[in-house]
Amino acid sequence: MSMEGEPSTLIKIIQLFVLSTAWGMQIWVTFIAGFVLFRSVTRHTFGLVQSKLFPFYFYTLLGCTFLNLAIFATYHPRELLNTKETVQIVLFFICLVFAAANASWFSPATTKTMFKMQQIEKEHGLGEEVGPSTEREKYQLLKEKDPKYRSLRQTFFRFHGLSSLCNLACVICTGVNLAYIALHLDSL
Repeated sequence: MSMEGEPSTLIKIIQLFVLSTAWGMQIWVTFIAGFVLFRSVTRHTFGLVQSKLFPFYFYTLLGCTFLNLAIFATYHPRELLNTKETVQIVLFFICLVFAAANASWFSPATTKTMFKMQQIEKEHGLGEEVGPSTEREKYQLLKEKDPKYRSLRQTFFRFHGLSSLCNLACVICTGVNLAYIALHLDSL
């Protein structure tokens, strides 16, 4: 049900609120919370917090992006899209796909693998250090001696890397869409 014309003030407020909520959450989780936690709690506690935070984060991002895409698509019929609007709708869609991939696949796979790694690390007295590991040699030795642990690490870093790339793409998509909307505000 596409609608031509100007959206109501309420719709504009909802879209800006939802978009800025997504943006603020992305900046906080991606660039602030993780770094603060990493330097403040043990490695295994950090993993536990992330395992609880990320599903909520990715599903909230997915919901916000879906709402933004739905509102945008409703007021911008495909037949009438100009180049800037086409870019915006494509960016919303890309973010939707990547947030869905993170929420439903990458994040759960990363977490599952991390908990398996942590179990092996606990058996070897590792994981209680705070911040950058001072036990690098012990982790390296464990990786060399235990093929299961080495395989889990490879799997973890593969999923974590893909999840991080998807998240970064979402940050960029949301940021560009927020900039497009900001450039079309009549006043502040």
